[in-house]
Amino acid sequence: MSLGETIRNSQVWKSIFRHPMPLDRRNRIVVMLTNFFLHLHPVSIKKQGIALSYTWCMGGVTFFLFLVETVTGVLLMFYYRPTLEWAYHDILDLRDVTSLGILRELHRWGAHAMVITVWLHMYRVFLTGSYKPPREFNWVVGVILLLLTLLLSFSGYLLPFDQLAIWAITVGSNMARASPILGYEGPFQQLLQIGDIDMITDTSDARFVTIGERNVGEMTLNRFYVLHCIGLPLAVTLLLAIHFWRVRKDGGISGPL
Repeated sequence: MSLGETIRNSQVWKSIFRHPMPLDRRNRIVVMLTNFFLHLHPVSIKKQGIALSYTWCMGGVTFFLFLVETVTGVLLMFYYRPTLEWAYHDILDLRDVTSLGILRELHRWGAHAMVITVWLHMYRVFLTGSYKPPREFNWVVGVILLLLTLLLSFSGYLLPFDQLAIWAITVGSNMARASPILGYEGPFQQLLQIGDIDMITDTSDARFVTIGERNVGEMTLNRFYVLHCIGLPLAVTLLLAIHFWRVRKDGGISGPL
């Protein structure tokens, strides 16, 4: 008996992997249904449905880039301090010193690539009609994931805390001031007025909630840091699990029209 067979027949191996290698269809089905990670995916799909010329592999590439962003982001958190005193200097060190700048560049360019691939994925789904029943719910989940991806990019833009980042967030947050109902200068703001009391003011509208103070400062930096590193990634992870699960429940990847 070879070393590999000895390992696979050991009690330790069997306690971790409950089934042998999925060499035949029946065993592949059992492995897929009993594995925590694999059960999110369909047991079998049509060959034409996974053709590169049809899917462009944009969904898989986007998920891979999200994993790259997660790993590199966690490593960057060991070196970055979200304070007015250190934020910019830490970014300079991450660019020039720490890991020869490779770690930050992987995170930065991976973020740009993820925005592009998620748009291409949505474009492909639209062109192939994969949003039609019974997949309309998963299309809505995908649209929300697209918005969260853009918010991840927007929230991470402030973290270098240079002049470009500060003014970009200033302009972006000022747009929230003009949002309907919830913006201090937006339309229908008077709908939330109770008697002579304005419920929406310049210290309680959507812009103030977004940046945490009247002008972009350390409170804004801390708020965006928590959103970028904890809040938004957790939301994306949850919706990704639902997204993959619904692909399986809706019959796998849709075939060509």
